[in-house]
Amino acid sequence: MTTSTASLTPIEIAQTASLASHVLKAVSGADRDAALTAIHAALEANKEAILEANLKDMSAAYEGKLSQSLVKRLDLSKSGKWEDMLSGILQVKSLPDPVGNTTLATKLDNGLDLYRVTSPIGVLLVIFEARPEVIANIASLALKSGNAVILKGGKESVHSFAAIARVVREALGSTKIPPGAVQLVESREEVNSLLDQDQYIDLVIPRGGNELVRYIKEHTRIPVMGHADGICAVYVAEDADEQKAVTVVLDAKTDYPAACNAVETLLINSATLTTVFPKIAKALIDAGVSLRCDEMSLAALESTPIITGVTLKAGTTITPAVTKDYDTEFLDLTLAVKTLDNDNEAVNHINHHGSGHTDAILTESKERAEDFMKRVDSAGVFWNASTRFADGFRYGFGTEVGISTNKIHARGPVGLEGLMIYKYKLLGNGQGAGSYGSGEGKKAFLHEPIAF
Repeated sequence: MTTSTASLTPIEIAQTASLASHVLKAVSGADRDAALTAIHAALEANKEAILEANLKDMSAAYEGKLSQSLVKRLDLSKSGKWEDMLSGILQVKSLPDPVGNTTLATKLDNGLDLYRVTSPIGVLLVIFEARPEVIANIASLALKSGNAVILKGGKESVHSFAAIARVVREALGSTKIPPGAVQLVESREEVNSLLDQDQYIDLVIPRGGNELVRYIKEHTRIPVMGHADGICAVYVAEDADEQKAVTVVLDAKTDYPAACNAVETLLINSATLTTVFPKIAKALIDAGVSLRCDEMSLAALESTPIITGVTLKAGTTITPAVTKDYDTEFLDLTLAVKTLDNDNEAVNHINHHGSGHTDAILTESKERAEDFMKRVDSAGVFWNASTRFADGFRYGFGTEVGISTNKIHARGPVGLEGLMIYKYKLLGNGQGAGSYGSGEGKKAFLHEPIAF
């Protein structure tokens, strides 16, 4: 069940979660699935109350003049958002149990068998801004994977957080999930103290803007999994298909501009300046996207009839780019454009200015695409597909705890697999290690694979 932390100190919260994580490892997969069923049913039954609470947060956001990108992330009533949250819970439930699966089996000797099996990380501390649906997403993934979790929502979503937390707490009260497996904290002071609890907390996952992620990384010894920026690029190669290019770039920028997987930089091969690029630009302009262009792409637009005759929407601009535009996560209907002469320049630009999140190439050449995807050092590398596909739900993970650009075991959208580590189990029959090795009287290892 969830635990109220009102009367607990940060160290007690961490200790409670640690104890719960040890018990949770022994809870059956069926009981963990039953907890997800309970959460789903409770959220559906309390939809009206939760959306009312979310409306209070939205009103406060408008009054506080928060950025448009933050407001969009906060809005639970956005078309499909509530439904995606609920379906994500059921999809996580439907996934195979990730706990206790054998990934390696070796016979060291007769009667001495080694197994590597998947196991939960332990205790997760997840800190997020806005996006109140994260509570349900993270709780589902944590419980399915056998991890205990401590959740901290942003002040922007305080009413939504409280409403969803209450529903989750009540839903888990009658399940076999141990007390302390899901805990909810509300103050920043608690978080600062929790960041010191490396003895009990195994992984911190910040979900939010650049400032939040950097703050977390600078104030804890606990491993941190996440990303600070989502500076995604799409490169239009010289042989890009016009219709594919228009469709992909338009979707990558306008489907959800506030998302971390929205494209922020459009890289144009100079050979397409008078062919494919104007068609892309017109589609973007018609959709209300402002373009910040380098000298060559700006000149191309100014000399293209289909662009010069377009009436810009209110607030939409076509302006010269400045250097920092290529290092900026706009999170709105703004796109930086840069002209390059070849694929090498595109790869170098992305590896230098990108954030390692998701980048795409538009080309009809498989060889060119494969070369690009090998050389671009990002968690996601796409060919003729929108960067918006970089998402745990779209990958079939049910949902995600976040996007990782770290070079660790979990990279890209992190679902169940990213919340698992492994342990080695050795099944023996009284053997001692000193009996094995080279030399007289020593036994040799068999090291034979065991089918599993």
